Amino acid sequence: MDRMILLLARGGGLGLVPKAPGTVGTLGGFPITALLLLSGNFWVYLSGCVLLVLLAAWICGEAERILDREDPGEVVFDEMIAVPICYLVIFALMELQGDGMPDLNSVFEYKLWWVWALCGFVLFRVFDIWKPGPIDKVQSLHGGWGVTMDDVLAGLLSGLILGGVYFVLK
Repeated sequence: MDRMILLLARGGGLGLVPKAPGTVGTLGGFPITALLLLSGNFWVYLSGCVLLVLLAAWICGEAERILDREDPGEVVFDEMIAVPICYLVIFALMELQGDGMPDLNSVFEYKLWWVWALCGFVLFRVFDIWKPGPIDKVQSLHGGWGVTMDDVLAGLLSGLILGGVYFVLK
């Protein structure tokens, strides 16, 4: 069981790269985002994000226990689950404005979809590394919650910025 937990916590090995494991691990969040987009249903996407946060808190906490270290750099599952959170506000706005949330195939039909993906990635990495305000404070939470919640907040902050830009452009 410990091997499975570490495999997940390390993002299938992404966290084991020698340079910038958090940045490389963040890339593993795009397949998770794609899976959540399959249904094209905002409420499924939101529920998936919530469940992933709970799962990440447990997995990251167990990884800390197994490795006997606080917030080890090789644990990147927290970064991975934050990626879909980066786009949550945009999808919520689409749903609230009556456009409906896109499914995976229709995301690629949006003009400059890759720019939105790249901006979410960059914003998230900036906030995850910089850790402004409350993002830094939540790291003191016990166990996997501290490991996970700083990334969740960095994802939410990235999402608010992306959502604001989307709203203005729309």
